[in-house]
Amino acid sequence: MGKKKLTTSSGSPVADNQNSQTAGQRGPVVIQDVHLLEKLAHFNRERIPERVVHAKGAGAFGYFEVTHAVNQWTKAKFLSEVGKQTPVFIRFSTVAGEKGAADTERDPRGTAIKFYTEDGNYDLVGNNTPVFFIRDPLKFPDFIHTQKRNPQTNLKDPNAIWDFWSLSPESLHQVTILFSNRGTPKSYRHMHMFGSHTFQWINEQGEAVWVKYHFKTDQGIQNFRREEAVRIAGEDPDYATRDLFEAIEKGDYPSWTLYVQIMPLQDADTYRFDPFDVTKVWSQKDYPLIPVGRIVLNRNPKNYFAEVEQATLSPGNVVPGISFSPDKMLQGRLFAYSDAHRYRVGANHNLLPVNRPISPADNYQRDGAMRFDDNGGSSVNYEPNSFNGPKEVPEAKAPPLPVSGAVDSYPYDRDDHYTQAGDLYRLLSESEQADLIDNIVTAMKPVKPEIQLRQIGHFRKADPDYGARIAEGLGLG
Repeated sequence: MGKKKLTTSSGSPVADNQNSQTAGQRGPVVIQDVHLLEKLAHFNRERIPERVVHAKGAGAFGYFEVTHAVNQWTKAKFLSEVGKQTPVFIRFSTVAGEKGAADTERDPRGTAIKFYTEDGNYDLVGNNTPVFFIRDPLKFPDFIHTQKRNPQTNLKDPNAIWDFWSLSPESLHQVTILFSNRGTPKSYRHMHMFGSHTFQWINEQGEAVWVKYHFKTDQGIQNFRREEAVRIAGEDPDYATRDLFEAIEKGDYPSWTLYVQIMPLQDADTYRFDPFDVTKVWSQKDYPLIPVGRIVLNRNPKNYFAEVEQATLSPGNVVPGISFSPDKMLQGRLFAYSDAHRYRVGANHNLLPVNRPISPADNYQRDGAMRFDDNGGSSVNYEPNSFNGPKEVPEAKAPPLPVSGAVDSYPYDRDDHYTQAGDLYRLLSESEQADLIDNIVTAMKPVKPEIQLRQIGHFRKADPDYGARIAEGLGLG
């Protein structure tokens, strides 16, 4: 039997299924990469009506208040002066489980923040971890398939999970975080939130910097150990949802302090890790945390479906003073999130109250399913026009992003997947290391030996002790 060829849905052979096509090594992903677009678009349509990922979630409203001046770096109006408050909505979620999954399962937690600013909605869609498992969007559907159910048994499949991770060594940093006790946070209130990706801030003079977001919980980090998380999953699978709602109801309003790391544009070319690689962090010794403001959640939704289930957030929703970076995962998400919303909620999802900006949205988009405003009334529906229709705002334009090189499927040019994972392992206390080893060994026991051995090789490269203790726990030492 001949070797099977990977093809598109139209039968065309796929030359590279690991790296998206970009305009040069650090250029943005190009729209001619039809394989990527087909893969992401098909992936977004695999479940109805539940979200493919982040299906189980909770949300609340509140405000963001600026506490420190940052207008030397960004002209974003909601960050323009100390004391300024902006309404926010946050949706917290688990990632891999279905809507009925337990809140305490070992999983990253999604943290999607919508800022209702005077310049439109700004969505910061991240996780409770500063890194991710992969760094190219072409691999995302495959990764999530491993976290879902086996197509034959309809059961969770440890072999698929660890097979993918062992063949994708860039995942090791996030795997180490996930299997530490940070992978089972006590509640949504007791975990940090991160933008994860690198973004760009632009000031009034048109000067730009790279930026990363860190929201530190004011309640303090609290996590469950594995046995307690498993017990609570059986006793109260909605534990975190209940905790958030009840805390706000009794006036115990959760809050987070926002810090940013700022990197000069030119440093991206010389930093020891690629700053756009979402599997890596920037050292806080190199780029210290700078305080910005504080988020407080003080109002529960009145109706879950209307205000949480129908909430749609996308990293593509930015405001003047904030823009994107060449982070390939971010570039893929700019398409995938809004496409998922148009499919799951509809083309007019931004008209729903929870998604509608507080500033007027004025454009030439018309019609579509569930258009429930006046659909533009009698106003002109094309541009340019001679009838006083809305016009461009040139000052909202972000600075040009330099690109160079031929369009190709470029891998990241640095493949050190082990240093930061090893550094994290060595930062853990002995008791935290013991829990990490126990969590990994327990998860890997059902996995085929050849996959176990391949993954142990990655752990050993991060830190010999890390690998040796897992090998011993699996009886392969």
